[in-house]
Amino acid sequence: MRAIGTDGRDWLRQQIRGAPSRPDTLAALAPSDRILREFFDSREERRDAKRDEPQKPGEKPDAAALAQGIRKTQLPHYLAQAEARVRTAISTGASFHERLVQFWTNHFAVSVDKPICLGIAGALENEAIRPHVNGRFVRLLHAVERHPAMIAYLDNQYSVGPGSDLARAGGRRGRRGAQRKLDINENLAREILELHTLGVNGGYTQADVTTFAKVLTGWSIGGGQGPLAGGTPGRFHFRDNVHEPGAQRLLGKTYAEKGLEQGEAVLDDLAAHPATARFLATKLARHFVADEPPADCVERLANAYMKSEGDLPSVYRALIDHDGAWKPAPAKFKTPQDFAYSAYRALSVEPREQRVLLAPFELLGQRPYSPGSPAGWPDTARDWDGSDALMKRIEWSVALADRVDTQIVPGDIATGALGPLASEALRDSMSRAASGAQAVALMLLSPEFMRR
Repeated sequence: MRAIGTDGRDWLRQQIRGAPSRPDTLAALAPSDRILREFFDSREERRDAKRDEPQKPGEKPDAAALAQGIRKTQLPHYLAQAEARVRTAISTGASFHERLVQFWTNHFAVSVDKPICLGIAGALENEAIRPHVNGRFVRLLHAVERHPAMIAYLDNQYSVGPGSDLARAGGRRGRRGAQRKLDINENLAREILELHTLGVNGGYTQADVTTFAKVLTGWSIGGGQGPLAGGTPGRFHFRDNVHEPGAQRLLGKTYAEKGLEQGEAVLDDLAAHPATARFLATKLARHFVADEPPADCVERLANAYMKSEGDLPSVYRALIDHDGAWKPAPAKFKTPQDFAYSAYRALSVEPREQRVLLAPFELLGQRPYSPGSPAGWPDTARDWDGSDALMKRIEWSVALADRVDTQIVPGDIATGALGPLASEALRDSMSRAASGAQAVALMLLSPEFMRR
């Protein structure tokens, strides 16, 4: 409370000014291009090894062994990124800024469940999102869509225009002569329109998706062999030989053939679109205010977005200044991630062991960087307040409470964690608890602490 002072809104405003600092724990992480080079090398080593092993006719290389070899090189990067993220979240003095970082990471979701993304999903957050959280949305959008994690997650490196040089030459994509059908992949185009900018009701058609996919052919990752060789391995690379030539008409506008610039021009226009403003405003209001966001709040944020040409701090200030965001009764049920972060912070507990630190996220069902789909983790109470989920919160809360100093004064911890939100009923039940650990568990599992 002393760090916040008497004006909570000004404390929040301070966190959206200027370029954000980068914690040492994050700066020490390996860059995505190095991680991807390790991934490619590991994959090739395993494939070469299996090729040299005698096989029965028709027998395929052991996919499990291949996956195990890749996991051996990539899992340490994932664990380091997840650990750095959690430690930053529970120790930062700029918690609003950190929440914004993770909001945008969830908005531009990629998952470690896809093997190629295991080591670089966290790098997307640290390399493309953190530097642009306090800037304009268009710059954030460009950085994310060009990042190798997004390209790889949505398979755009395999997208080939039917009229491209490679297609017309009868080439094949793949490594070591592997034969794969040449075709356009619509994943990246569809998710940009549906999930990253306009929203599902944003006015685009299936024809727009297909056209946009043509525009995005060539957006790829450096490295490779044969006709798909070139560029710095592991970094974004535009492959002109697979790009669909010609002008393309999208959302009522014609975009001239300019290679990479054609796709960049589309992203610029999508970022400036009123549907994007409303879609982003709705998601921000839902995340920070209520599961059913107030219409006036959404309108206020969307107007701030359009008026400022997508300046995100202007949108954040509109949110901070909206009275609906400051209702006394917390309206949002905490996700498992929020619950674990807030418990660690409230109790000043930060386990040294990586395994112990990350355990609650696995137990509670929100493992870092592993949303079930490109839509990201859900953000409403009905997705997280089921009976099984609550039982797991009880299990972990009791175990965490046992780690807290036994000399704790129940009233002090309730005041420090909840302030005036701690009800008399909660304080009374904590005071009558059989032990300090039981009092702490009661607080963690109270309705006041379960919501924000």
